[in-house]
Amino acid sequence: MKYEIASRPASNAQRTRRAAPIALALLAAAAAAGCRNDPTAPQVAGWSMIDPSQRHPIIVSQQPQTMQIRIPAGSRGLSPRQRADVLEFADRSRAVDAGNSRLVIQAPGGGANEIAAMNAVGEIRQILGDMGFADSSIAVEAYHTDGHSDAPVRVTYLRYVAEAPVCGYWPTNLANQRDNTNYPNFGCANQHNLAVSVANPADLIGPRTESDRPSERRDVVWDHYRNGKSTGSEKSEDEKVRIAK
Repeated sequence: MKYEIASRPASNAQRTRRAAPIALALLAAAAAAGCRNDPTAPQVAGWSMIDPSQRHPIIVSQQPQTMQIRIPAGSRGLSPRQRADVLEFADRSRAVDAGNSRLVIQAPGGGANEIAAMNAVGEIRQILGDMGFADSSIAVEAYHTDGHSDAPVRVTYLRYVAEAPVCGYWPTNLANQRDNTNYPNFGCANQHNLAVSVANPADLIGPRTESDRPSERRDVVWDHYRNGKSTGSEKSEDEKVRIAK
């Protein structure tokens, strides 16, 4: 003979305990949906790029900046105007390059003005040396003129150029955007304005090279120390501290 045990209806407490895991799972799914990644955002290795500098990067590259100097055959060097142009070009290269590349002087060879061009190259190197350019930062190269009798002397340096990102990408309606992620065009205007207004794009890559520190005060202090004198700065009576009694 078989016996069957009739099941009792579940109590309210039991139904509450059974529903609790389901409610927690629904809350977790809702939280995950609120924090989900923006499908329109760029992806790198499975992660969304939230930082505007990553979503809208500024591309910094080096492009050659060249000055051409016409040297006629028979001339003995640079004209006063050409010397002024070399000075201005060297100042501009120092301002925007910050010592990150060399100045390259290209002299024409095989033409009628070859001797005059070499004299001009020597004068250009002298000007650059007087301006403080080291010999290691100046390179001289020759190029073939291909039969041209008035081939120019070229002075070139690499100039850093910042390429601004293209803005205006609005794939979604912000009024219907319920997630908490940044919209695709967020921060692009700031990146664009930074790229077009930066004085030296090389600063976006890294710090500038250090310049020589002034040594005038250091020489004075060392001379006082060597002679057994006080190395402190002299103060006037008005600069000294007085204690009232």
